[in-house]
Amino acid sequence: MEEDLSVDLAKTDLKGLARYTTKLWDYITSQDFWDMIMLACMKIVAITVISYIVVFVGKKVIHRVFMLRVRNNERRQITIVKLLQSVLSYLVYFSAIMGILSAVNIQVAGLLAGAGIASVAIAFGAQNLVKDVITGFFIILEDQFGVGDYVKINTAEGTVIEIGLRTTKIKGITGEQFIIPNGSITDVINYSINNSKASIDMQVALDADIIKVQMIIQDYLNTLPDKYEELIAAPVFIGVTNTTSTEATIRITLETLPLQQHGVSRIIRKDVIDILTRNGIPLAVPKMMFYERNQGGE
Repeated sequence: MEEDLSVDLAKTDLKGLARYTTKLWDYITSQDFWDMIMLACMKIVAITVISYIVVFVGKKVIHRVFMLRVRNNERRQITIVKLLQSVLSYLVYFSAIMGILSAVNIQVAGLLAGAGIASVAIAFGAQNLVKDVITGFFIILEDQFGVGDYVKINTAEGTVIEIGLRTTKIKGITGEQFIIPNGSITDVINYSINNSKASIDMQVALDADIIKVQMIIQDYLNTLPDKYEELIAAPVFIGVTNTTSTEATIRITLETLPLQQHGVSRIIRKDVIDILTRNGIPLAVPKMMFYERNQGGE
């Protein structure tokens, strides 16, 4: 009896499977199915092409608009342009994915509802991400630093190569790359905002003619702005800032465009040594003093 029942159930399952297979085959080979496939493929191709065109044209428009409106601040222009282009790409491609899912009859509303429920759970573990994004937004809004700036952020020092809503990337002076979450940025020193200043200290012999030194060096310094566009104005000979028993320290101050002070200082230091030597001004030379001890107490 049980064997007959098992056979009847098996036959019933086979008949049900056969009917399902037949219906599926009829649906796949039907004209409606292939019309739907063709329509979905056309929609997917159209969405993909339109998305690419929108991103391509949108990036060009963003670049053109900010090139005209922020012409006097190139560093801020590059930063904002890259950020807006990234945001545009994310929005357009996300919309394209939603459109493609709809084209293949996938219920987007249900997916979004499920994602919303999942996002509530994820949000509890994404507090640092939210902090990074908010901090990155205010860094860009307040123009604290931009792409191409030489900065020191926390302990990282170098040139900013990318600013995103979540992280900032810095290329160090020896080629290393720092990736810093925006939420962890606490101390920022930007060396590229204001003009740079420097002082050059040099030593001459104590018996050198300081008046002559000042005249020949200042005449030389007055010629430099025409030679070096990095200089804001002619460097200034300050005078003697310190003396010892054998030497006098003279100081020259200068102001340059941001981060150009080191190269100009090297040139001035070399030229001043040559000028002093040609004019017979003695430079400071280390001297060794010998003392003779009187053994007889005389």
